[in-house]
Amino acid sequence: MRLKIASLALFSLLVAASPTSDPKEPIARIPVARRSFTKDGVADIDALKEHLVNVRLKIARGFANFENNTGALHPNDNGVLRKRVAEELRLARRKTGLDPLTDDLDGVLWQGNVNIGTPANTFSVDFDTGSSDLFVPSTACTDANCAGHEKFNTAASSTAVDQHQTFSIEFADGSTVAGEVFHDTVSIAGLTATDQAVVAATQYSAGFALDVSPPDGLMGMAFQAISNSNSPPVFATLVAQGQTSAPVFGFTLLDSGGELFLGGTDASAFTGGGLTFTPLVTAPAFWEVAAQRVAVGARGVVARAQDAIADTGTTLFIVDTASARAIYAAIPGSADAARTLGEGFFTIPCDAVPDDVSVTLGGTAFTLSPDTLNFGRVSARSNACVGGIVGDDLGVWILGDVFLRNVYTEFDVGNLRVGFAPVVL
Repeated sequence: MRLKIASLALFSLLVAASPTSDPKEPIARIPVARRSFTKDGVADIDALKEHLVNVRLKIARGFANFENNTGALHPNDNGVLRKRVAEELRLARRKTGLDPLTDDLDGVLWQGNVNIGTPANTFSVDFDTGSSDLFVPSTACTDANCAGHEKFNTAASSTAVDQHQTFSIEFADGSTVAGEVFHDTVSIAGLTATDQAVVAATQYSAGFALDVSPPDGLMGMAFQAISNSNSPPVFATLVAQGQTSAPVFGFTLLDSGGELFLGGTDASAFTGGGLTFTPLVTAPAFWEVAAQRVAVGARGVVARAQDAIADTGTTLFIVDTASARAIYAAIPGSADAARTLGEGFFTIPCDAVPDDVSVTLGGTAFTLSPDTLNFGRVSARSNACVGGIVGDDLGVWILGDVFLRNVYTEFDVGNLRVGFAPVVL
Protein backbone atom coordinates (compact mmCIF):
# COMPACT_ATOMS: atom_id res chain seq x y z
CA MET A 1 0.00 0.00 0.00
CA ARG A 2 1.09 3.58 -0.54
CA LEU A 3 0.59 6.02 2.28
CA LYS A 4 0.97 9.69 1.43
CA ILE A 5 0.63 11.22 4.84
CA ALA A 6 2.35 13.97 6.72
CA SER A 7 2.90 11.77 9.74
CA LEU A 8 4.66 9.39 9.36
CA ALA A 9 18.68 -6.41 15.98
CA LEU A 10 20.29 -8.79 15.94
CA PHE A 11 21.41 -9.62 12.40
CA SER A 12 20.59 -13.32 12.69
CA LEU A 13 17.08 -12.46 13.84
CA LEU A 14 16.64 -10.07 10.93
CA VAL A 15 17.77 -12.58 8.33
CA ALA A 16 15.58 -15.32 9.77
CA ALA A 17 12.51 -13.10 9.87
CA SER A 18 13.03 -11.06 6.69
CA PRO A 19 10.09 -11.65 4.33
CA THR A 20 10.46 -12.07 0.60
CA SER A 21 9.59 -8.92 -1.34
CA ASP A 22 5.90 -8.97 -2.21
CA PRO A 23 4.16 -5.90 -3.65
CA LYS A 24 1.01 -6.85 -1.76
CA GLU A 25 2.77 -6.49 1.56
CA PRO A 26 3.21 -3.12 3.29
CA ILE A 27 5.32 -0.42 1.72
CA ALA A 28 5.15 3.08 3.17
CA ARG A 29 6.18 6.52 1.96
CA ILE A 30 6.87 9.08 4.66
CA PRO A 31 7.33 12.71 3.57
CA VAL A 32 10.36 14.27 5.26
CA ALA A 33 11.14 17.96 5.74
CA ARG A 34 14.52 19.65 6.03
CA ARG A 35 15.89 22.84 7.54
CA SER A 36 18.97 24.70 6.34
CA PHE A 37 22.27 26.17 7.55
CA THR A 38 21.98 29.01 5.03
CA LYS A 39 19.87 32.13 5.49
CA ASP A 40 19.41 34.76 2.81
CA GLY A 41 22.33 33.26 0.92
CA VAL A 42 24.78 33.56 3.85
CA ALA A 43 26.21 30.52 5.63
CA ASP A 44 25.61 30.15 9.36
CA ILE A 45 29.24 29.29 10.04
CA ASP A 46 28.88 29.18 13.83
CA ALA A 47 26.14 26.57 13.50
CA LEU A 48 28.24 24.60 11.02
CA LYS A 49 31.24 24.58 13.35
CA GLU A 50 29.14 23.44 16.29
CA HIS A 51 27.51 20.81 14.10
CA LEU A 52 30.98 19.49 13.23
CA VAL A 53 31.82 19.17 16.93
CA ASN A 54 28.63 17.22 17.54
CA VAL A 55 29.29 14.89 14.63
CA ARG A 56 32.56 14.02 16.37
CA LEU A 57 30.61 13.31 19.54
CA LYS A 58 28.09 11.13 17.73
CA ILE A 59 30.75 9.01 16.06
CA ALA A 60 32.66 8.71 19.33
CA ARG A 61 29.43 7.62 21.08
CA GLY A 62 28.94 5.02 18.38
CA PHE A 63 32.47 3.73 18.93
CA ALA A 64 31.90 3.53 22.70
CA ASN A 65 28.51 1.84 22.31
CA PHE A 66 29.99 -0.68 19.88
CA GLU A 67 32.63 -1.66 22.44
CA ASN A 68 30.06 -1.85 25.26
CA ASN A 69 27.64 -3.93 23.19
CA THR A 70 30.06 -6.28 21.44
CA GLY A 71 33.10 -6.39 23.71
CA ALA A 72 35.38 -5.39 20.81
CA LEU A 73 36.75 -2.13 19.47
CA HIS A 74 35.16 -0.80 16.31
CA PRO A 75 37.64 -1.21 13.41
CA ASN A 76 37.87 2.58 12.94
CA ASP A 77 38.29 3.34 16.65
CA ASN A 78 41.95 4.00 17.40
CA GLY A 79 41.16 5.84 20.62
CA VAL A 80 42.19 9.27 19.31
CA LEU A 81 38.67 10.56 18.57
CA ARG A 82 37.25 9.47 21.93
CA LYS A 83 40.08 11.24 23.79
CA ARG A 84 39.55 14.34 21.70
CA VAL A 85 35.83 14.61 22.36
CA ALA A 86 36.28 13.85 26.04
CA GLU A 87 38.50 16.92 26.26
CA GLU A 88 36.00 19.01 24.28
CA LEU A 89 33.23 17.97 26.70
CA ARG A 90 35.42 18.76 29.69
CA LEU A 91 36.03 22.26 28.37
CA ALA A 92 32.33 22.72 27.52
CA ARG A 93 31.30 21.91 31.09
CA ARG A 94 33.61 24.62 32.42
CA LYS A 95 32.05 27.32 30.26
CA THR A 96 29.19 29.45 31.54
CA GLY A 97 26.85 32.00 30.00
CA LEU A 98 26.87 30.39 26.55
CA ASP A 99 24.03 30.60 24.06
CA PRO A 100 22.59 27.15 23.30
CA LEU A 101 24.64 25.39 20.68
CA THR A 102 23.20 24.16 17.45
CA ASP A 103 23.82 20.45 17.80
CA ASP A 104 23.68 17.54 15.39
CA LEU A 105 19.92 17.51 15.78
CA ASP A 106 19.35 21.03 14.47
CA GLY A 107 19.23 22.24 10.92
CA VAL A 108 20.51 19.05 9.41
CA LEU A 109 18.28 16.04 9.88
CA TRP A 110 15.21 14.85 8.03
CA GLN A 111 12.03 14.78 10.05
CA GLY A 112 8.60 13.15 9.93
CA ASN A 113 6.08 11.65 12.37
CA VAL A 114 5.79 8.42 14.33
CA ASN A 115 3.10 7.15 16.71
CA ILE A 116 4.00 5.78 20.13
CA GLY A 117 1.92 4.06 22.80
CA THR A 118 -1.65 2.78 23.26
CA PRO A 119 -3.63 4.91 22.65
CA ALA A 120 -1.15 6.32 20.16
CA ASN A 121 0.37 9.77 20.46
CA THR A 122 2.07 11.40 17.46
CA PHE A 123 5.63 12.68 17.75
CA SER A 124 7.79 14.45 15.18
CA VAL A 125 11.24 12.88 14.97
CA ASP A 126 14.44 13.32 13.01
CA PHE A 127 15.44 10.23 11.02
CA ASP A 128 19.13 9.55 11.59
CA THR A 129 21.02 6.75 9.84
CA GLY A 130 24.08 7.55 11.97
CA SER A 131 22.59 6.40 15.29
CA SER A 132 20.26 3.66 16.54
CA ASP A 133 18.01 4.80 19.42
CA LEU A 134 14.49 6.26 19.50
CA PHE A 135 13.90 8.93 22.11
CA VAL A 136 11.19 11.50 22.83
CA PRO A 137 10.52 13.72 25.87
CA SER A 138 8.37 12.30 28.65
CA THR A 139 5.81 14.01 30.84
CA ALA A 140 8.39 13.74 33.63
CA CYS A 141 10.63 16.23 31.80
CA THR A 142 9.99 19.61 33.37
CA ASP A 143 13.05 21.54 32.23
CA ALA A 144 12.74 24.39 29.74
CA ASN A 145 14.21 22.38 26.87
CA CYS A 146 11.18 20.06 26.84
CA ALA A 147 8.68 22.90 26.82
CA GLY A 148 6.42 23.01 23.77
CA HIS A 149 7.25 19.47 22.63
CA GLU A 150 4.78 16.60 22.57
CA LYS A 151 5.48 14.45 25.63
CA PHE A 152 5.28 10.70 26.12
CA ASN A 153 3.00 9.79 29.04
CA THR A 154 4.16 6.27 29.81
CA ALA A 155 1.57 5.86 32.56
CA ALA A 156 -1.24 6.49 30.07
CA SER A 157 -0.03 3.86 27.59
CA SER A 158 -1.41 0.39 28.28
CA THR A 159 1.45 -1.18 26.30
CA ALA A 160 4.36 0.69 27.93
CA VAL A 161 6.66 -1.54 29.99
CA ASP A 162 9.46 0.02 32.04
CA GLN A 163 12.75 -1.79 31.42
CA HIS A 164 14.37 -0.17 34.48
CA GLN A 165 17.27 0.83 32.28
CA THR A 166 18.70 4.35 32.12
CA PHE A 167 19.80 6.21 28.99
CA SER A 168 22.17 9.16 28.73
CA ILE A 169 24.01 10.91 25.89
CA GLU A 170 25.90 14.19 26.08
CA PHE A 171 26.31 17.03 23.59
CA ALA A 172 29.01 19.59 22.87
CA ASP A 173 27.55 22.25 25.16
CA GLY A 174 27.74 19.82 28.09
CA SER A 175 23.96 19.29 28.12
CA THR A 176 22.41 15.85 28.15
CA VAL A 177 19.50 13.78 26.89
CA ALA A 178 18.73 11.36 29.69
CA GLY A 179 15.80 9.14 30.60
CA GLU A 180 14.35 5.69 31.10
CA VAL A 181 14.03 2.91 28.51
CA PHE A 182 10.51 1.55 27.95
CA HIS A 183 9.17 -1.05 25.54
CA ASP A 184 6.02 0.04 23.72
CA THR A 185 4.18 -0.01 20.40
CA VAL A 186 5.60 2.25 17.68
CA SER A 187 3.99 2.76 14.28
CA ILE A 188 5.19 4.57 11.18
CA ALA A 189 2.66 5.20 8.43
CA GLY A 190 0.73 2.06 9.32
CA LEU A 191 3.74 -0.23 9.89
CA THR A 192 3.71 -1.32 13.53
CA ALA A 193 6.53 -2.47 15.80
CA THR A 194 5.53 -3.99 19.14
CA ASP A 195 7.73 -4.33 22.20
CA GLN A 196 9.97 -1.62 20.74
CA ALA A 197 12.60 0.17 22.86
CA VAL A 198 11.67 3.83 23.35
CA VAL A 199 13.54 6.26 25.60
CA ALA A 200 11.22 8.48 27.63
CA ALA A 201 13.55 11.40 28.26
CA THR A 202 13.37 13.19 31.59
CA GLN A 203 16.15 15.61 30.68
CA TYR A 204 16.75 17.28 27.32
CA SER A 205 19.77 18.81 25.66
CA ALA A 206 19.70 22.55 24.98
CA GLY A 207 19.89 21.65 21.30
CA PHE A 208 16.36 20.22 21.58
CA ALA A 209 14.76 23.41 22.89
CA LEU A 210 11.74 24.18 20.70
CA ASP A 211 13.18 27.41 19.26
CA VAL A 212 16.32 25.52 18.23
CA SER A 213 14.91 22.15 17.15
CA PRO A 214 11.18 21.87 16.40
CA PRO A 215 11.06 18.03 16.17
CA ASP A 216 10.15 16.28 19.41
CA GLY A 217 12.80 13.57 19.24
CA LEU A 218 15.03 11.34 17.16
CA MET A 219 14.75 7.92 15.54
CA GLY A 220 18.05 6.18 14.81
CA MET A 221 18.17 3.89 11.77
CA ALA A 222 21.61 2.26 12.01
CA PHE A 223 22.30 -1.10 13.73
CA GLN A 224 21.89 -2.35 17.29
CA ALA A 225 25.67 -2.58 17.81
CA ILE A 226 25.87 1.22 18.24
CA SER A 227 22.64 1.60 20.22
CA ASN A 228 23.13 3.32 23.57
CA SER A 229 20.41 1.09 25.04
CA ASN A 230 21.69 -1.99 23.15
CA SER A 231 18.22 -2.45 21.64
CA PRO A 232 17.07 -3.26 18.09
CA PRO A 233 16.25 -0.04 16.20
CA VAL A 234 12.69 0.51 15.00
CA PHE A 235 13.28 -0.62 11.43
CA ALA A 236 15.00 -3.80 12.63
CA THR A 237 11.91 -4.58 14.70
CA LEU A 238 9.58 -3.90 11.75
CA VAL A 239 11.57 -6.36 9.65
CA ALA A 240 11.78 -9.01 12.37
CA GLN A 241 8.00 -8.81 12.91
CA GLY A 242 7.21 -9.17 9.20
CA GLN A 243 5.85 -5.67 8.77
CA THR A 244 7.78 -4.79 5.62
CA SER A 245 7.73 -6.12 2.08
CA ALA A 246 11.53 -6.24 2.03
CA PRO A 247 14.23 -5.46 4.62
CA VAL A 248 15.22 -2.18 2.96
CA PHE A 249 14.47 1.53 3.30
CA GLY A 250 15.45 4.44 1.09
CA PHE A 251 15.87 8.19 1.38
CA THR A 252 15.24 10.90 -1.18
CA LEU A 253 16.65 14.03 0.44
CA LEU A 254 15.20 16.86 -1.62
CA ASP A 255 14.49 20.33 -0.26
CA SER A 256 10.98 19.88 -1.61
CA GLY A 257 9.46 16.42 -1.80
CA GLY A 258 11.97 14.59 0.37
CA GLU A 259 10.81 11.11 1.32
CA LEU A 260 11.60 8.06 3.43
CA PHE A 261 10.48 4.87 1.66
CA LEU A 262 10.07 1.85 3.95
CA GLY A 263 9.92 -1.78 2.91
CA GLY A 264 10.90 -1.63 -0.75
CA THR A 265 12.70 0.22 -3.54
CA ASP A 266 11.21 3.44 -4.88
CA ALA A 267 12.19 3.07 -8.55
CA SER A 268 10.46 6.36 -9.37
CA ALA A 269 12.98 8.27 -7.24
CA PHE A 270 16.13 7.64 -9.26
CA THR A 271 17.46 7.59 -12.79
CA GLY A 272 19.89 5.41 -14.72
CA GLY A 273 20.13 1.66 -15.03
CA GLY A 274 19.46 0.88 -11.39
CA LEU A 275 21.08 1.09 -8.00
CA THR A 276 24.81 0.67 -7.53
CA PHE A 277 25.31 -1.45 -4.41
CA THR A 278 28.36 -1.51 -2.20
CA PRO A 279 28.71 -3.82 0.83
CA LEU A 280 29.31 -2.79 4.40
CA VAL A 281 33.02 -2.85 5.21
CA THR A 282 32.57 -3.60 8.92
CA ALA A 283 30.24 -5.72 11.03
CA PRO A 284 26.75 -4.13 11.13
CA ALA A 285 27.09 -0.97 13.22
CA PHE A 286 27.15 2.23 11.17
CA TRP A 287 26.09 2.13 7.50
CA GLU A 288 29.75 2.09 6.50
CA VAL A 289 30.96 1.47 2.95
CA ALA A 290 34.10 2.11 0.88
CA ALA A 291 34.45 5.43 -0.93
CA GLN A 292 36.84 4.41 -3.70
CA ARG A 293 37.80 7.72 -5.29
CA VAL A 294 37.19 11.45 -5.34
CA ALA A 295 37.79 13.36 -8.55
CA VAL A 296 37.60 16.96 -9.67
CA GLY A 297 36.82 16.74 -13.36
CA ALA A 298 38.95 13.97 -14.82
CA ARG A 299 41.61 14.42 -12.17
CA GLY A 300 41.58 11.85 -9.39
CA VAL A 301 42.55 13.67 -6.21
CA VAL A 302 41.85 10.88 -3.70
CA ALA A 303 42.63 7.48 -5.17
CA ARG A 304 42.85 5.33 -2.05
CA ALA A 305 39.59 3.79 -0.79
CA GLN A 306 38.30 5.26 2.46
CA ASP A 307 35.73 3.90 4.92
CA ALA A 308 32.70 6.19 4.79
CA ILE A 309 29.44 6.30 6.80
CA ALA A 310 26.22 7.14 4.95
CA ASP A 311 24.60 9.42 7.53
CA THR A 312 21.40 11.43 7.10
CA GLY A 313 22.21 12.99 10.47
CA THR A 314 25.26 14.85 9.17
CA THR A 315 24.87 17.80 6.84
CA LEU A 316 28.52 18.02 5.75
CA PHE A 317 30.68 15.71 3.66
CA ILE A 318 33.51 15.07 6.12
CA VAL A 319 36.82 13.65 4.94
CA ASP A 320 40.24 13.44 6.56
CA THR A 321 42.27 16.65 6.57
CA ALA A 322 44.80 15.52 3.94
CA SER A 323 42.02 14.50 1.54
CA ALA A 324 40.19 17.80 2.05
CA ARG A 325 43.33 19.72 1.13
CA ALA A 326 43.84 17.57 -1.96
CA ILE A 327 40.24 18.10 -3.11
CA TYR A 328 40.28 21.86 -2.70
CA ALA A 329 43.74 22.17 -4.25
CA ALA A 330 42.12 20.97 -7.49
CA ILE A 331 39.30 23.57 -7.31
CA PRO A 332 40.36 26.91 -8.85
CA GLY A 333 39.97 29.85 -6.50
CA SER A 334 39.41 27.80 -3.36
CA ALA A 335 41.14 28.75 -0.12
CA ASP A 336 41.90 27.21 3.26
CA ALA A 337 39.68 29.09 5.73
CA ALA A 338 41.05 27.61 8.96
CA ARG A 339 42.06 31.02 10.30
CA THR A 340 38.85 32.82 9.39
CA LEU A 341 36.09 30.20 9.61
CA GLY A 342 37.60 27.37 11.62
CA GLU A 343 39.76 24.28 11.28
CA GLY A 344 38.77 22.05 8.37
CA PHE A 345 36.73 24.65 6.47
CA PHE A 346 37.49 25.91 2.98
CA THR A 347 35.97 28.53 0.71
CA ILE A 348 35.16 28.37 -2.99
CA PRO A 349 34.34 31.23 -5.40
CA CYS A 350 30.59 31.93 -5.29
CA ASP A 351 30.58 32.68 -9.03
CA ALA A 352 32.49 29.50 -9.94
CA VAL A 353 31.22 26.71 -7.70
CA PRO A 354 32.48 23.51 -9.34
CA ASP A 355 30.02 21.12 -10.95
CA ASP A 356 32.50 18.30 -11.56
CA VAL A 357 33.40 17.00 -8.08
CA SER A 358 32.54 13.30 -7.95
CA VAL A 359 32.71 10.44 -5.47
CA THR A 360 33.05 6.84 -6.66
CA LEU A 361 31.14 4.13 -4.80
CA GLY A 362 30.77 0.56 -6.03
CA GLY A 363 32.60 1.49 -9.24
CA THR A 364 30.16 4.31 -10.14
CA ALA A 365 31.02 8.00 -9.95
CA PHE A 366 28.35 10.26 -8.43
CA THR A 367 28.68 14.00 -9.01
CA LEU A 368 27.98 16.64 -6.36
CA SER A 369 25.76 19.45 -7.59
CA PRO A 370 26.97 23.03 -7.06
CA ASP A 371 23.87 23.61 -4.94
CA THR A 372 24.77 20.92 -2.41
CA LEU A 373 28.49 21.80 -2.40
CA ASN A 374 27.85 25.49 -1.68
CA PHE A 375 26.73 26.44 1.83
CA GLY A 376 26.38 30.13 1.07
CA ARG A 377 28.44 33.28 1.20
CA VAL A 378 30.84 33.97 4.05
CA SER A 379 29.11 37.36 4.40
CA ALA A 380 26.40 39.21 2.51
CA ARG A 381 28.79 40.96 0.09
CA SER A 382 31.52 38.34 -0.09
CA ASN A 383 32.32 36.39 -3.26
CA ALA A 384 33.74 33.61 -1.11
CA CYS A 385 31.32 30.79 -0.31
CA VAL A 386 31.66 28.05 2.31
CA GLY A 387 32.44 24.65 0.80
CA GLY A 388 30.41 21.66 2.00
CA ILE A 389 33.39 19.29 2.07
CA VAL A 390 35.16 19.65 5.42
CA GLY A 391 38.34 18.13 6.76
CA ASP A 392 38.33 16.45 10.17
CA ASP A 393 40.24 13.37 11.27
CA LEU A 394 37.48 11.16 12.67
CA GLY A 395 39.04 7.88 11.57
CA VAL A 396 36.23 7.53 9.01
CA TRP A 397 34.59 9.69 6.34
CA ILE A 398 30.99 10.86 6.69
CA LEU A 399 28.78 10.92 3.59
CA GLY A 400 26.35 13.54 4.84
CA ASP A 401 23.77 15.66 3.05
CA VAL A 402 26.35 17.29 0.76
CA PHE A 403 26.61 13.89 -0.91
CA LEU A 404 23.28 12.23 -0.08
CA ARG A 405 21.11 15.00 -1.53
CA ASN A 406 22.45 14.05 -4.97
CA VAL A 407 21.36 10.41 -4.81
CA TYR A 408 18.57 8.07 -3.87
CA THR A 409 20.10 5.98 -1.09
CA GLU A 410 18.83 2.51 -0.22
CA PHE A 411 19.81 0.92 3.08
CA ASP A 412 19.59 -2.86 2.72
CA VAL A 413 19.40 -4.56 6.13
CA GLY A 414 18.99 -8.05 4.70
CA ASN A 415 22.07 -7.97 2.47
CA LEU A 416 24.19 -5.56 4.55
CA ARG A 417 24.79 -3.11 1.74
CA VAL A 418 23.96 0.41 0.62
CA GLY A 419 22.68 1.26 -2.85
CA PHE A 420 23.03 4.60 -4.67
CA ALA A 421 21.56 6.05 -7.85
CA PRO A 422 21.25 9.62 -9.21
CA VAL A 423 18.13 11.18 -7.73
CA VAL A 424 15.20 12.43 -9.79
CA LEU A 425 15.07 16.18 -9.19
